[in-house]
Amino acid sequence: MGRHLKVAATENRESITIPREKLLSMYYYLLLTRELENRVLTLYQNQNPMDPLIVGKGYLSTGQEAISVGSSSTLEKDDWFCASHRDMGAHLVRGFTPREVFLQYGCREGSITKGRDGNVHFGDINRHMIPFISHMGANLPIGNGVAAAALYKGEKTVVIAPFGDGAASQGVIHEAMNYAGVFKLPVVFVLNNNQWAISTPISRQTAAKNLYERAIGYGFPGKAVDGNNVVEVYHAVKEATDRARRGEGPTLIECRTMRLTGHGTHDPATYVPKEELEMWKKKDPILVCRHYLTEKNLLSPEEDKKVQERVTAEIDDAVEYARSQPLIKPSPELDRVFLKM
Repeated sequence: MGRHLKVAATENRESITIPREKLLSMYYYLLLTRELENRVLTLYQNQNPMDPLIVGKGYLSTGQEAISVGSSSTLEKDDWFCASHRDMGAHLVRGFTPREVFLQYGCREGSITKGRDGNVHFGDINRHMIPFISHMGANLPIGNGVAAAALYKGEKTVVIAPFGDGAASQGVIHEAMNYAGVFKLPVVFVLNNNQWAISTPISRQTAAKNLYERAIGYGFPGKAVDGNNVVEVYHAVKEATDRARRGEGPTLIECRTMRLTGHGTHDPATYVPKEELEMWKKKDPILVCRHYLTEKNLLSPEEDKKVQERVTAEIDDAVEYARSQPLIKPSPELDRVFLKM
């Protein structure tokens, strides 16, 4: 798997200046995503199964939060994000609150889907978030549809459509990118290469050394970036969204990272070599971002402590709030299902 670790340089990365407020915001969302998902895992592993707060399984983005946070931070209000199951960071960036997330995980009154679905299967068209679809890769044609509609209406909106290295083997992925290339749709395809498709390593998924080079076959640019560096992710995706907004079509960005937990909270990931995990832990996206901010004198130790305390308090509040809410009753099961005459 070492053949996949070398990352192509990001072109013109210094041509985009990221304001301090944006950098600090991304750092906050990295911390918030990590704390939220750590709490999901802890609760899942230690809760009373007869009275759970985490109903069903949890799907986490631990170790790869920079991809979701960095890419979604490039979007404008009217742009769209078609979420995958590793995009908690994007949900938070786009305005979902920790309270809403824990209500959703707990199947509680006030949850986003009203109990019709659980964990990360949620979105909101008012916040321009397409919910995650269980079938891997199925979000890309949806993203194409949203982008095609925007193009048809003459809107300057952009769609980000993320997917994983495992999903990259799905036929629908190739069909979607081929279609987007033909019609120059304003889509940015973000390939989250976290080295494992559940328990299948990347070496058993493809013989290709660089997945981003597949873009050549569809007639649009592709590049690889360090998926653990939120600044690099932001630069690359911002270049791609700007390009799409100018009417120049899609881009494929391969973000190379590592999934530091199992496929879900139910998966101990014993199939991952310990030395591989230890190597990637040293490249933790939070550590990388913190180092960048302190090196640039953008974050003092006191400010860092305050933001960490703020994040912990927000998650504590969200957990307790969700616990205080009743479970959803079966009464609304027919709402929004049949047309009422």
